[in-house]
Amino acid sequence: MENLFYDINLDKVPAHIAIIMDGNGRWAKSRFMPRTYGHKVGVETIRKVVKECSRLGVKYLTLYAFSTENWKRPKEEVSALMGLLVKYLRNELEELHKNNVKILTIGDISKLPQACIEELDHAKEKTKDNTGLVMSLALNYGGRNDLVNAVKNISQEVVDGKISVDDIGDDLISSHLSTKESPDPDLVVRTSGEQRLSNFLLWELAYSEFYFADIHWPDFDEKELQKAIFAYQSRDRRFGGIK
Repeated sequence: MENLFYDINLDKVPAHIAIIMDGNGRWAKSRFMPRTYGHKVGVETIRKVVKECSRLGVKYLTLYAFSTENWKRPKEEVSALMGLLVKYLRNELEELHKNNVKILTIGDISKLPQACIEELDHAKEKTKDNTGLVMSLALNYGGRNDLVNAVKNISQEVVDGKISVDDIGDDLISSHLSTKESPDPDLVVRTSGEQRLSNFLLWELAYSEFYFADIHWPDFDEKELQKAIFAYQSRDRRFGGIK
């Protein structure tokens, strides 16, 4: 394969990569630009990463786009983020569909503006039968909130007599999370040098490999993605056992 910056084993590319896209605002501030400009450039990075994941054979890509805590940001910034989401879907949907990408969402999108909900529903419906890269957008998503909702739903099923307490285990809990359509991530990447989860996929990342990039999200490109995958392939994943 051409344009490999690192000696990646294409037979051992992580099936599922999850990314905490961090640093848009700081990237813009360092250039004396408004935070919204950083988010706009960050959308271009999404385009690059989606294409490269498809090219390398990654099966699932989950992007932390908007957390349940992000509502605390200034209204102008939140509004800009929602506008960028709509614009991204409108501009990119045909290309994504052409490239066989399937779009999913995780999180409670019912709290998003109606324009966002309509674009997301349209994108998911249009790409539902695609068999290539599965791209999940985490929107109004929080790992704790997802777990709370799962516990509530499972508890109601116990009360209704549909299941017993003894039926509750890892698989049942996983099946009640909004991430149930994707396997647990093999690799989670966070940009901007921060080293925390920020309420992202708390259940699903139990045995994931972590990679922290010191650059901000707008500077993350195909080479940086390959660098993260190369680092992942150098590790020995034992899942709590011995090899």
